[in-house]
Amino acid sequence: MDKANRNRRFCQPAAGKPARPSGDSGKDRQRLLNAIAVALALMLCPLPLCAQDLIANPDWPAVRLDRNQARLYFTLRLKLLDNQIPINVFVLPDDHPLHRQFAKNILGLFPYQLRQVWDRQLFSGTGQVPITVTTEQEMIERVAATPGAIGYVESGSNLPQIRILEVR
Repeated sequence: MDKANRNRRFCQPAAGKPARPSGDSGKDRQRLLNAIAVALALMLCPLPLCAQDLIANPDWPAVRLDRNQARLYFTLRLKLLDNQIPINVFVLPDDHPLHRQFAKNILGLFPYQLRQVWDRQLFSGTGQVPITVTTEQEMIERVAATPGAIGYVESGSNLPQIRILEVR
């Protein structure tokens, strides 16, 4: 048997079986296309499903931060603002849902990674940990009252006492 006949034999349907599977292949194809469209939309959507805002004291000098700057502030690697005011970072408890969303969506880190950085700085004597508040309302009040303060809330669009920072 030559090579051409052997390939033809393997590419043809078996005797007595249809060339295409029976059933509604049109519906199956449509389901597959829908699943692919949903997966692409979820992967390409730049916005998190829950809106979160980075907030700061009204005296904060910048309006925009890139993700790396936000990471530097929240990992406490930057200790002073441009105008030499000490930075005070406020966070919610590690197990708070908003803290987990913020760490993942805004900082691009898992909450345990943040905790490891903070613990390493604390136990090595090279830094401190951020100030933990129990509620979003307390976060807003403390950030508004503390010069150089930064924190986060679920949505701070109508909070006149704080500055909303844009993260690019």
